[in-house]
Amino acid sequence: MDVCVARQPIFNRRLDVYGYELLYRSAVMDSYAKLTNDQASLDVINNSFQLIGLDTLTRGRRAFVNFTKNLLENEVASLLPNTSLVVEILEDVEPNDKVIAVCQQLKRAGYLIALDDFVHDPKYARLIPLADIIKIDFMQTGPQDRARIVKLAGHGNNIHFLAEKVEKVEEYNEALALGYSYFQGFFFSKPFTVSGKDISGYKYNYLSLIKSVNDSAVEFDQIEKLITNDLTLSYKLLKFLNSAAFGFRTEIKSIRQAMVILGLKGIRNWVSMIALRSIGKDKPDELLRTAMCRAKFCELLAKKTNMKDQSSELFLMGMLSLLDAFLDRRLEDVLTELPISSR
Repeated sequence: MDVCVARQPIFNRRLDVYGYELLYRSAVMDSYAKLTNDQASLDVINNSFQLIGLDTLTRGRRAFVNFTKNLLENEVASLLPNTSLVVEILEDVEPNDKVIAVCQQLKRAGYLIALDDFVHDPKYARLIPLADIIKIDFMQTGPQDRARIVKLAGHGNNIHFLAEKVEKVEEYNEALALGYSYFQGFFFSKPFTVSGKDISGYKYNYLSLIKSVNDSAVEFDQIEKLITNDLTLSYKLLKFLNSAAFGFRTEIKSIRQAMVILGLKGIRNWVSMIALRSIGKDKPDELLRTAMCRAKFCELLAKKTNMKDQSSELFLMGMLSLLDAFLDRRLEDVLTELPISSR
């Protein structure tokens, strides 16, 4: 399933990109759907941080994300990295005691806080000192208010001001003269929609399984537990080793016994193969055959070179080389989620 997020760049006074505001977009109509603000923000967070990835969306710049009162009070922001996120508090958030306490906690944890569509009002007195950035809507405010807010809210506070919805060069020059630090609006760039692919639940589970068994820190007992906790895997492993192809004189009756026979590298490759087959159950059989041919080719090639000790790693590399086709996602994005050696 396609997922989308729109991003609009935010520039500094040198017109370098400081960050991007991330905005909800429907994958169907490429516009804001009829969702609550809570739902829209949660979709933006999930699509940006989990599915598309900030490396793709912001390329190391700050991500401005809208937070509602409910999301703030439920401390959703603390689940996200403080080095990437700017917590943008929507204008309709009432700064009650709980909201103030959460913002104080976020500040102590190193998060940046922005106040969206700010208008000067006594009720924001406790919130202003906690803000790092105040955003002023240039479509909704006149020249006098734009200057007045900077003077009143900025007095005695270490705050940067952001001029948003700037659509004319005159507005940009005005914001520069007033001392604004950041700029956003159609004059610079319209929001650009970035799309990605969601992974079905069962595919994500098997991808996690591949990640777990191939983690260099995972121990023999942990892999045994992963297999024994999965009835399908346990059945397939015992059936595999008790087949006529192996011809063991005694029946293999336990997962531990099966793992000892295959060895750590062997069991990792076997689990990865079974997981990949499950991921590709909605794909042509030829895709899995090609992946396994690549895996075997890489393994044999390793044995003919000075990489003999890494034959298992090369087997895995070949097997996962078509993971983009299995998941309908870019290979470079998928591999960041797996413990694949860079050498």
